Amino acid sequence: MPTPFQTTRRVEFGDTDMAGIVHFSNFFRYMEAAETDFLRSRGLTVAWEKDGQRYGLPRVSVACDYTKPAVFGDILTLTVLVERVGSKSISYRFDITRGADALAVGRMTAVYCRESLPGKMESTEIPAEVRAILES
Repeated sequence: MPTPFQTTRRVEFGDTDMAGIVHFSNFFRYMEAAETDFLRSRGLTVAWEKDGQRYGLPRVSVACDYTKPAVFGDILTLTVLVERVGSKSISYRFDITRGADALAVGRMTAVYCRESLPGKMESTEIPAEVRAILES
């Protein structure tokens, strides 16, 4: 299994609801930002162009289970694990913690796609060189 990647994020006031607790939907934003940081750390990104062809990694599934709330000012650690690299998809696990407290576990699946027609994406095989980076 690849080495886990970690990044941090401070909870902003705008992330919280009237009770001062992070709104559940913001955990999905945190996961997406952690995925972007992870890919960037490996020289990859979620959307790019190569030789005039557009590529991307749109998400096709996302879920999150919550155990404790996060509040304004918290420093969250997001640990990203690549759980599976399929022929066309990548599945991630996100462990979200505040110090020693486990707050949530999220999962996301993204599909490797290329633009087949203007504005239309189609899934395609993950190239061997990208697979090697994701599995390292």
